[in-house]
Amino acid sequence: QVYKGLDIITNKVSPQEQRLCRHHMISFVDPLVSNYTVVDFRDKAHIEDIFARDKIPIIVGGTNYYIESLLWKVLINTKEKTSIAPGPVTDRKVELEQLDGAELHQRLREVDPEMAAKLHPHDKRKVARSLQVFEETGIPHSEILQHQQQEEGGGPLGGPLKYPHSCILWLHADQAALDQRLEQRVDDMLAAGLLEELRDFHRRYNQEKVAENRQDYQHGIFQSIGFKEFHEYLISEGNCSPETSALLLQKGIQALKQVTKRYARRQNKWVRNRFLRRPGPNVPPVYGLEVSDRSRWEEDVLNPALEIVESFIQGREPPAEPVKMECDMKENKRSHRVCELCNRVIIGDREWAAHTRSKSHLHHLKKRRKLQAANCAAGTQGDSGGAEPWGEDSRLPLA
Repeated sequence: QVYKGLDIITNKVSPQEQRLCRHHMISFVDPLVSNYTVVDFRDKAHIEDIFARDKIPIIVGGTNYYIESLLWKVLINTKEKTSIAPGPVTDRKVELEQLDGAELHQRLREVDPEMAAKLHPHDKRKVARSLQVFEETGIPHSEILQHQQQEEGGGPLGGPLKYPHSCILWLHADQAALDQRLEQRVDDMLAAGLLEELRDFHRRYNQEKVAENRQDYQHGIFQSIGFKEFHEYLISEGNCSPETSALLLQKGIQALKQVTKRYARRQNKWVRNRFLRRPGPNVPPVYGLEVSDRSRWEEDVLNPALEIVESFIQGREPPAEPVKMECDMKENKRSHRVCELCNRVIIGDREWAAHTRSKSHLHHLKKRRKLQAANCAAGTQGDSGGAEPWGEDSRLPLA
């Protein structure tokens, strides 16, 4: 929402609603800027200025990573940019992302083996970021993160909270109700003029890039959910039959609905993993508000939220209990294992457990056991050759 344009697809608050309450950080970055980062966002969001006006800032999600940048000391400043303007991207992280993933990961292993062990080789963005941090600071990324966590008030999530007296209101809904609501939201966006918005944005900002085969759906506003899903429809409109165009349009609509529901699931997973399963003193209380039934908005959401916020303002305990989830202190989210049987790298204890139960892994395991049985049979029959059957110690390793 920081970018100008695509107001419908990014669900920006309407001008009428903005007149009811002052909003910040909306529609101020040129759409052609592709090197705008979460650090830029944090630096422009002057929370202290809002406090100075005797107002209470309300940070609204979506994008939870950006919310974290405002609440915690978790970001790492590298060298300052000369400018944030349209034109060629000079960001070192973007340059590194153009390299082969295996080469990137090997570079990281050489300069920061601890961080390399935590990151999957296919996660080019995070690997590139860790390399950028080392290149521009001379300090391994893992060392900086460890220092943040060891600061007073720090914890597993990162550095200390910037605003200790904060709380999180988590609006969640039954999955079936949420999916239905998200599908309806896409239909409402289409009725509000989504196609006209997409065509205009494509004509002004992306048509020339597509013609020169330099479109980029990985950075800036062009990675917004909803724009790239209509790529085929936008580039073929007027150049194909009405029937084909209608099919491509429906394909884009269904893709938008699917990716929107998938993103909502990731948002909820982020809240659970980052805020509810991370023991430590630097995670504020999380209060869950049930929004499955919109007809009960005031009873289930508005009134409880007001009571919680008023309690925080007055310095007393809220009447509602924060959400509590059991933390598995032994679980290692960054454990690094290699399944030689499947030729895969697995990061995290939970992911490893899921992999060992997967159909693919069990299929490879069954094939290996059949091969072992055949070799054992061949070994017992071939005594003259001196072959011995495979024993327990000679089995191929699982990891």
